[in-house]
Order: sequence, then structure tokens, then C-alpha cells
Amino acid sequence: MSTENPAPASGEPSASTVPAAPGASRAGVRVDEPNGHPARPRVRTDPRTWPGWAQALSLYAATRAFSAVVLVLVAQLQAENYWTGARPSYLQFTGLMWDASWYRGIAEDGYPAELPRGEDGLVQQNAWAFFPLFPVLVRGVMLVTRADWYVVAPLVALVLGCAAAVVVHRLVERGAPRAVDARPGLPLATVALLGLFPTAAVLQVAYTESLALLLVASALLLVVERRYAWASLVVLALGFTRAVALPMAAVVVVHALVRWWGARRGTDRLGARDLAEIGLLAVTAAVSGVAWPLICGWMTGEPDGYLQTQGAWRGVREIAPFEPWGYVSRFWFGDWAPWVLVAGFALVVATLVVPAAWRLGNELHAWSAAYLLYIVAAIEPGSSLARFLLLAFPLGAVTAGLVTRPTGARRAWFAFVVVLMGTLHVVWVYNMWRLTPPTGWPP
Repeated sequence: MSTENPAPASGEPSASTVPAAPGASRAGVRVDEPNGHPARPRVRTDPRTWPGWAQALSLYAATRAFSAVVLVLVAQLQAENYWTGARPSYLQFTGLMWDASWYRGIAEDGYPAELPRGEDGLVQQNAWAFFPLFPVLVRGVMLVTRADWYVVAPLVALVLGCAAAVVVHRLVERGAPRAVDARPGLPLATVALLGLFPTAAVLQVAYTESLALLLVASALLLVVERRYAWASLVVLALGFTRAVALPMAAVVVVHALVRWWGARRGTDRLGARDLAEIGLLAVTAAVSGVAWPLICGWMTGEPDGYLQTQGAWRGVREIAPFEPWGYVSRFWFGDWAPWVLVAGFALVVATLVVPAAWRLGNELHAWSAAYLLYIVAAIEPGSSLARFLLLAFPLGAVTAGLVTRPTGARRAWFAFVVVLMGTLHVVWVYNMWRLTPPTGWPP
């Protein structure tokens, strides 16, 4: 039997006589009309066709470029100060100013064996107030690259922030499906508002915010995906990054209660392994929340050394939950202080109870509430408060989701928030990151 192709039936054209359609393949090679040359691969230039992680990364990079321009311009107005000369470079401005020099000291010299005290016997400001994971990571990169702190630290922070933006995008997709259904594009909108938040410039300076953001978002995503053992490792790392691990314990409790209720109703299965891993995660979060203060006390020989160190930054040395809001508000607002506190409390509650907040997943909603309550209880309100609010990033999804329809109103609302955030971003960098040295400086 012949192995050749049979002749076409009468009236049917042979393959060699059939004209090739534009872009059709001949002998496995894609060709273009009219010259028959192989076609070039199409470049997906429309960002809407990119994978979600690429869209999030590109959008976040754009916000970081905006922050970089603001920082460069403000640096030209910076006078000589404690850490830099006048008009420092971008890397000096982001790698040496303010607490960046504390982290630099930790990376290069470690922690003091004894708490420093003044002539009055009180503990002075010292490195034990700052957590070790970020400076240790930067130190490792410095050893490999042989580059200086002020070069490496801002770049490490930038890379960590980029990774955090991708995780935040994924977290909103997986952890807030009702909110995403109600407000299309919510994951990207959240990344945009995070990157433009008034204090978001610290996500590319030698601070711990970008690492903390990455760890918080990763822990929440792992809990949403029920990968509790991995979440335990992330929460443990969080305990050596920022003093924010305790609110994660509240998230774990809420998550466990929701799963238990679902198991009772028959809509979820809660096995022995899940119970054990959730229990491990809850214990890890609790231990992680107190690990660094315990280590500080053990290494310095003073059990309350961490609290004494924190007190060195406060107007009142005694540390009691919620109390600083009273004397700080009285200092700033006088007789109006109670009304200001009530108004601030009402605003926070409204942020957590609007429909856009309830559409968040349980984990994102619980983190927002627990974290806000925690910082109100733990900090003395001051210039750092706005920076701390960065870790309440699910509220960006709430803000973007306040207006869901019609499309025109939703876009107008989002554009207004973007412009407002961008403006406040410039204001914060100019007024808060730029240091105005005291009269008579330099001495």
C-alpha cells in the first residue's frame, strides 16, 4: 500500500494551492502576509492582559517612583543636620535620616550589653527599642556586596516593599472575595492607595515598615489559605521585626471561631491536624509578641529593660495602656481634648463598620480592628502614628470600596482619593521627613 497522500477528490484544491491565511502556519512556522517571513512574538503591551502579580508590581513601582521624586526634591531643601550634610543624595536621605541611623548602629555594632543611663539614673534612648531582623538582613547584604549601609538599606527596603505589594494584591483577591465582587479592580486599587499613603515613603527608606508589611500580609494570606505551619514561621519572624505580633493572635482566634462555627453547621471540616496547627499558630503569635522584650531583659539583666527603653522616648516615663492619649490630647487641644478623642474614636469605629469593611474577609477585618486597638493601647500618639497606620492596609480596600456604583462615581471617588493621598504624601515628606535643625546648628 502506498504511503503517499491520496490525490484530492475532483474539485478539491490541493494543499499547495490553498492560499495561506494571515498568520497561518506552514510546516510548523507561523508566517505573516504578504512576505511570508516568520512572525515576531506579540508583546502584551496592554497592562490589563498582564498577570495580577505583574500589574501589582508595576503599579507599586510607579508609586515608588513618585515617592523617589518627592524625596529627591525635598532633599534639596534639607539643611545640614545630625545625620547628613546639606542637600544629601537620595540614598543618604533615605538611608541615614532619623531612625535609620539607629538601625545602622545595630547592623554595624549590635546592641549594648547594658542599658545606658543618664545622671538622673533613668534609662536613655538606646538600640534595644529597635528590632533586629531588618538590620540583620541588611548586614548580610552588606557583607556580600561590600557596599555601605546607606546604599544597601534603602534598596533592601524597596525590594521588600515590592514583594509586599504582590502579596497584598493576592491577599485582597483571596481574602476579600465579596469586596472584590462589589468593587471590580479592588486588589489593584488597594495597592495604589497603599503606595500613595501619606507616609508610604518609608517603604523605601532604611526602616522596618516594608519588611513588617510583607510579613503581616504574608501571615494573613497563609491563614486565609489555611497553611498554618508556614504562617507560624512568618509570625515568628514578625516578632523580631516590629512589636505588632500580638494583634495577629486575635486574628487567629477569630479565624478559629469562624471555622468552628462552620464545622458545627456542617459547612466546614475542622480536623485534629487543623486544630493542632491553629493552636500552634496562636501560641506562636502570643510568644512572638513578647519574645523581644524578654530577650532584652535577659541580655541586659533588667527584666523591664525594654519598657524602660520605650519610656525614654515618651513624655511620661510610666507606660500604661491608653493613658498617653489623655495627656497628649490635653497638651494639643486643651479643653477640646475630650471632644477630639470622641470624634477620633467615632471615625475609627465608622471605618470598621461601614458596608465596605464588612465585605472584607474575616481575617482582614479582624486584623484591621485588632491592630488599630493595639496601637491605641500601646503607643504614645505623635508623629509616628501616621506611619504606624501603614500596617492597617486593609483599610485601603475599605476606602476604595466605599463607592461601588455607578462606574463613573466609583472612578471619580477613586481619583479624588488618589489625588488627596498624593498631596498628603508630599506634605508629609516635606514636613516630617525633612529635619529643621534647631537654632544655632551646626554648633
